[in-house]
Amino acid sequence: MTEQGFKRKLTAILSADAVGYSRLMGDDEEATIRTLTEHRDTITALVNEHKGRVVDSPGDNVLAEFASVVDAVRCAVEMQKQIGERNADLPENRRMLFRIGVNLGDIVDEGDRIYGDGVNIAARLESLAEAGGVCLSGTAFDQVKGKLDVGYKYLGEQNVKNIKEPVRMYKMLLEPDDAGKIIGEKKSRPGQRKWTIVAVTAMLIVLVAAFSIWNYYFRPPAKESAATDLPEKPSIAVLPFDNLSGDTDQDYLADGITENIITALSKIPEMFVIARNSVFTYKGKPIKVQKVAEDLGIRYVLEGSIQKARNRLRITGQLVDATTGHHLWAEQYDRVLEDLFAVQDEITLAIVSSLQVKLTDGEQARLRHRSTDNLEAWGLAVRGYSYWHHYTEEDNARARELFQRAIEVDPDYAWAWTMLGFTYFIDTRYDWHSSRDESFKKMVECAQKSVLLDDSDPDVHILFAHTHLWQKEYDKAIEEGEKSLSLGPNSAENHANVGMIYRFARRFEDSIRMTEKAIRLHPYYPDWYLYSLEYSYYYLGQHQKAIDIAKKHLKLIESRGGTDTFWQHLILAQNYIRLGEDKEANYHATEALKKNPEYTFKWERESSLYKDPALIEQQIEDLRKAGLTCEGE
Repeated sequence: MTEQGFKRKLTAILSADAVGYSRLMGDDEEATIRTLTEHRDTITALVNEHKGRVVDSPGDNVLAEFASVVDAVRCAVEMQKQIGERNADLPENRRMLFRIGVNLGDIVDEGDRIYGDGVNIAARLESLAEAGGVCLSGTAFDQVKGKLDVGYKYLGEQNVKNIKEPVRMYKMLLEPDDAGKIIGEKKSRPGQRKWTIVAVTAMLIVLVAAFSIWNYYFRPPAKESAATDLPEKPSIAVLPFDNLSGDTDQDYLADGITENIITALSKIPEMFVIARNSVFTYKGKPIKVQKVAEDLGIRYVLEGSIQKARNRLRITGQLVDATTGHHLWAEQYDRVLEDLFAVQDEITLAIVSSLQVKLTDGEQARLRHRSTDNLEAWGLAVRGYSYWHHYTEEDNARARELFQRAIEVDPDYAWAWTMLGFTYFIDTRYDWHSSRDESFKKMVECAQKSVLLDDSDPDVHILFAHTHLWQKEYDKAIEEGEKSLSLGPNSAENHANVGMIYRFARRFEDSIRMTEKAIRLHPYYPDWYLYSLEYSYYYLGQHQKAIDIAKKHLKLIESRGGTDTFWQHLILAQNYIRLGEDKEANYHATEALKKNPEYTFKWERESSLYKDPALIEQQIEDLRKAGLTCEGE
């Protein structure tokens, strides 16, 4: 039975979309409109020439249908050719490229409009195509292969939103040298199948026998694998969203939405989420999803982009299974700027749904929760956060200024208060202050203000943990640290901080466990993570392990252009003397004093945060044995 009033038919659908339209409009509206009009006239003429019709052309999009798939694909190829020729006459920053998707599918025809899965699939194919490229569905490919002087690359089966079954996807290869090629899909002819199976079976028998002989007589010694096992939970890296606006002043929008999605996902216990600073090492660099996943030891990768033109946003996102290359989800959002937070929530929930992660009601609420709805305040805080992560005195001061401005715009912005508190914490930690007591007082005031506004923020509890640690209230520090991890179970930074607190509280095994988890979540971790491992192994009597990590620490600092290796030489001296290697111990003690001639044992005792004073005395005694003499003991 057919739906009354609906006309269904099988047709070829072409969907085309201009790339970078918002950026171009932001640069020069009149020139962009002229260029788009010229391209649209070209597209319309080509559609008509290839016996199709333009159904709709809203904004920078074109939707057309054809009775023949061959005609649709020929039209798409000619479109890219002619648009490319027109672009050649334009400056590079004014060129307008198009993405095109072609599908053969069933649609609902209402005369002036067409609807249905066939249209939806064409639109998704277009969004996944490269700029200047064409993507075909499997149904379209089956009709055109061998009929056109082009090549094809099989991209696998892609999951498409609201479509139950995965869609086969092909990239068209338009270079003349690629004509006739089909890459990535090899199928035997029916008549060959039987003999192929026989041949493969015979080959396998030979290979198994050969391997057995090689394994017994010639196998080299085992080599430690560099690969990292995938977590049992769904594991993901949210790569920095690309800013396609052409304006670096808009980077904060791309960075902010990336950070917010990471923060939201990090609150889910049943997920494994790579830390912000590890993924930001890929910002602005050409990447291969599979290589990123391999480097970070995860399975799924989220990529995205954001364009802003005046008060309009275009945000795209795609979730890729890096082990297969399949797209699990992809979407494009055309919204006003005020919808930014709503889009970010939609993307986050789409990821959770695609990965089939079940959320409790409380987790869903935390996922949607945000500390402010004020875009201006949020933008200032995002900029501040980017400076704060540099860990320099100058950038810490710039971050503080931006957090203060964010609070002026929204006095109830809890996270801004938390981060303002962290700028004072960094001041006390690195002695970037005129008065430690004053900086500590401001740090406590910020933490108290933030927790009153929002006690669900994991970071504010870490800030409180530090205030308790500095006052040597170890039980309270541990309580706050563990609370932060319950609220943000994927925060690498907070795991590392709790690991540090455990170390000072003489819980060395727990410190190692926490720090190793932090490093797994943050593969490009800051070097300070290693202190907890070095000292924990030292106090546990595993001195060679401590030496290995300290040497790694030295190399890490030097590889990043650092020169302050005082503490690493100190740690090496302490551990070498324990192993009876006096010469090595003396060498590192001497190098340490060269790096910091003002170091004294008195300062060590007065600044120590260890619960047990005997631990510091152990360090001092080992350093004396290593030959370190300090004035002012």
